[in-house]
Amino acid sequence: MAYVNTTRAASVGFSDRISAMVASMKTALQRRKLYNQTVRELSSLSSRDLADLGISRSMITRLALEAAYGK
Repeated sequence: MAYVNTTRAASVGFSDRISAMVASMKTALQRRKLYNQTVRELSSLSSRDLADLGISRSMITRLALEAAYGK
């Protein structure tokens, strides 16, 4: 018995690539905005407030990276 399988390669046109690039840029900008906002808000807290949260000043950038990029 013979089986025939056909597969078609998805053709990605120029407009699809452009819209994917625009979507990627929007996501990157949103993540950067979240990073900047997190750094700004945590930096504005007093040392005592940060200590109450269990955060030292040296941890602010790492926490902002985790919030924005999940790293």
